[in-house]
Amino acid sequence: MIRMGVVGLGKMGLSHLSMIRSHPRVSVDAVVDSTGYVLDVLSKYTGVRTYGDYDTMLREVALDAVIIATPTRLHASMVATALDAGLDVFCEKPLCLTSAESFQLAERAAQRERVTQVGYHNRFVGAFREVKSLLDANAIGRVTHTLAEAYGPVVLKAKGSTWRSRRSEGGGCLYDYAAHPLDLLTWYLGAPTGVGGAVLGRVFSAETEDEVFGTLYYPDDVSGQISVHWSDESYRKMTTKVTLWGTEGRIVADRQECQVYLRDTSTPPAGYRVGWNVRYTTELTEPVWFYLRGEEYSAQLDHFVASVEQRRVNGMNTFASAAITDRVLELLTSDAAGGASTLQAEAGTSSPRPAVPEATIRATAAMARTRIAGASNVARRKIRRRMDDWRDRR
Repeated sequence: MIRMGVVGLGKMGLSHLSMIRSHPRVSVDAVVDSTGYVLDVLSKYTGVRTYGDYDTMLREVALDAVIIATPTRLHASMVATALDAGLDVFCEKPLCLTSAESFQLAERAAQRERVTQVGYHNRFVGAFREVKSLLDANAIGRVTHTLAEAYGPVVLKAKGSTWRSRRSEGGGCLYDYAAHPLDLLTWYLGAPTGVGGAVLGRVFSAETEDEVFGTLYYPDDVSGQISVHWSDESYRKMTTKVTLWGTEGRIVADRQECQVYLRDTSTPPAGYRVGWNVRYTTELTEPVWFYLRGEEYSAQLDHFVASVEQRRVNGMNTFASAAITDRVLELLTSDAAGGASTLQAEAGTSSPRPAVPEATIRATAAMARTRIAGASNVARRKIRRRMDDWRDRR
């Protein structure tokens, strides 16, 4: 049994606690929160050991891993403490408020050979996973452009401030909402070289943005656009969608389905044909042991558990990949304010590029090797040139 601790019992923390307590190979041995009432209820009705202080819990309870679901501003110090204590870490997204902190944590975890994962649950949605499989199989040829979208009814009027409405806490539409589709682009395309035309607009919020728009630039003249709005009451709940155009077709995916159009010049993967194809999430999703909010939430925790058991330090959603997404969030913020907008920021600017750590290089190399396996000779040469560029920046 894996001995687990859960830190932070807000909306996501309680969701994680509900799922992980029912996992057949996990024992939740302690929880931490600053709210006494929540701890009293949990202690009374579950018998789990409760703590109001994180460091005390780490000293008194022998654990193998922790789930950290506190406000983002607390992630860096809490994650570092857990890594130094020899624990594997699942942390809610985004990883940190600065990519420098995220890269440092990725390197720290790599040095200690700890398992890490960040809560970007969309990578466990069947339709979005199918997109990755199609890209790895070179189904639509060379990707030329992509559009990543997310809309929902989070802030529909001016209201009192919470940590989610304060950028200093990790809130706002960019960090709390746009991070999800941006992370999908990190998964599909790797790190962008820069951004442009970023708009962080306010609709109802007084302290942070409610809408995010911008363009992302990738190697080999590949471009992407981000369109995110969390003050859209025409949606019942958050809806995420990605569209990718390639030389041999197009892919459109959301949580419900993956639509694929393949040109007559393409070589369709097994199960696909020239023209329109549709794969539904229901046929692409494996059953989970506990359903809450969607199979993907349980699936990501099960992946973390399996990674801990197998000592799989290069699994899905590692700190190394999350650090790339955090850097894109920074670039969009900087570009919207008229600052640095490229991965290679100019010396003396307010957003210098952090050194690329070993953990990130290894994660990017693994992603490139997967892409090379199904690519044409021309595509292989381009991917290898891209990897050489990454290595030169060490």
